[in-house]
Amino acid sequence: MMIASGYFESVALMNNLFTDDNERVLAMVLDEDPDVVAILSLQLHVLGMESRCYRRADELLSELDECAPQLVIMGLEFGDPDGIALLRLLAEQRYAGWVLLLGGVERKISRIAERVGHTLGLQMLGSLDKPMRLAELRQRLERLHPGRKPALVPEDDPFFSAEELDAALERNELTVHYQPQFELATGRLSGVEALVRWVHPEIGLIGPASFLPMLTAGQSRRLTCHVLSCALADAERWREQGVLLSLSVNVTADDLMESQLPALTRHRLPGESPLVVLEITETAAMDDELLGSEIAARLHLSGMEVAVDDFGVGFSSLTRLQMLPISELKIDRSFVRHLQQDTQDAAIVEAIALLGRRLGIRVVAEGVEELDCLPTLARFGCTHVQGFGLSRPVPAGDIPALAAGQSPIRERIAASGASVGNTP
Repeated sequence: MMIASGYFESVALMNNLFTDDNERVLAMVLDEDPDVVAILSLQLHVLGMESRCYRRADELLSELDECAPQLVIMGLEFGDPDGIALLRLLAEQRYAGWVLLLGGVERKISRIAERVGHTLGLQMLGSLDKPMRLAELRQRLERLHPGRKPALVPEDDPFFSAEELDAALERNELTVHYQPQFELATGRLSGVEALVRWVHPEIGLIGPASFLPMLTAGQSRRLTCHVLSCALADAERWREQGVLLSLSVNVTADDLMESQLPALTRHRLPGESPLVVLEITETAAMDDELLGSEIAARLHLSGMEVAVDDFGVGFSSLTRLQMLPISELKIDRSFVRHLQQDTQDAAIVEAIALLGRRLGIRVVAEGVEELDCLPTLARFGCTHVQGFGLSRPVPAGDIPALAAGQSPIRERIAASGASVGNTP
C-alpha cells in the first residue's frame, strides 16, 4: 500500500486529543476499498483512536450494539444495502454516536445522504473527501472528546418538556452569544447575529438545535422578544464604548404574523439606534404573500429590516423576491463550504451575489471556514461574511475587543500563517 508523500506532515505538532487514560474513542470504518480502510485505520491510530474495519454493512450492524462506537466512518458505495439505506438502519438501531461520510461519489449525493442522516436524527459530521488528509480528519473530529457519552436519544417524549422551557425563560437561563459578521470591503466587524444558548443548571451550555424544535408557537414568540431585548441591552453597552453594530435576530413566520411587531418595536434604543435585521428562512419568507405585502413593509416603517436566511436551499419565486422589501440575502453555508472545490457551488454563489447587487441589497456569505475563499467571495460581489473560520460565536463582553481591531479579517489570516494576498 502506497501512502502519499507528506501524509505525516505536522503529525509531530498535533496534540493527541482523543487519548484518555481510561478510555479511547472507538470508530467503526466501513468501505469496500481496502486501501481506504487501511489509511483511515492508520490515521485514527495517530489521533489516539481505536478502529474496527469492515467491508460489509451487515457485519458492522451485527456488532454495533456490542461495541457501542462513538464514531462510524462510512462510504456510500458498497453494494446492498447502499450507504443511504445503511443510515436508515443505523437510525433503526438507535445508534447515538457520530457519523462521518466518505467521499468518492458526486458531491450532490453526499449532501443528500447527509440531509437524510440529519432527518433521521443521526449526528452527522459531514463528508471527508478522498484521498483523506490527517489534518482534515482531525478537524472533522474536533467535536469528539474522550469519555464523552453518546447523545441522549428521546424515547416517546421530548428530552425537554414545555414546562422546562417555560421555567428556563422565567429563571433567565436562556442567554445570547453573538456570531460576528464582517464587511468584506474593509475587513472590519460590522454586525452580529444573536444566537440563543441555554445555560442549563445540570447539563451546562446547550445549543439551540437541542431545544428550539420543541418550542410551542407561544414560547417561540416569547423567546424572540427575550433574545431581541437581550441583544438591544448588549448593544446599548457596546454603544457606550463607542461600538455601533447591526443586530440580526432569527425569527419564524409565526413570530412576524402574530402581531408581535409593536412589542418588538418598543425595545428600540433611544437616540442613535443599531440597525435591527430580522432573519427569516427562505422557505418561510416565500410561503405567504402577506409577509411580503404587509409584515415586511411594517418592519421597514418601524425602522427594522428583513433578511432571507439560508438563501438557495429553497425554491423561491424570483418575482416574489423582487416584490418583497428585503434588505439582505444570506447565502446558505452548504454552498460556501465547498466554494473553492466545487464549480457548481461557485456558480450558485456568484449568481446569488449578482442577484443581490442588481436588487441593491446586501449579500452575506455564511459558514466561512476556510480563509482562502474570501477573495473569491469579494470578487463575486458578496458584501459581508461570517463563519467559524473568522470567529466563533462569542459572549457579549468579547465584542468590543473584536471591534477594536482595524481589520479582524486580515489579523485572522495573518494568525493562520496564510497569505493575505488581495483579501480586503
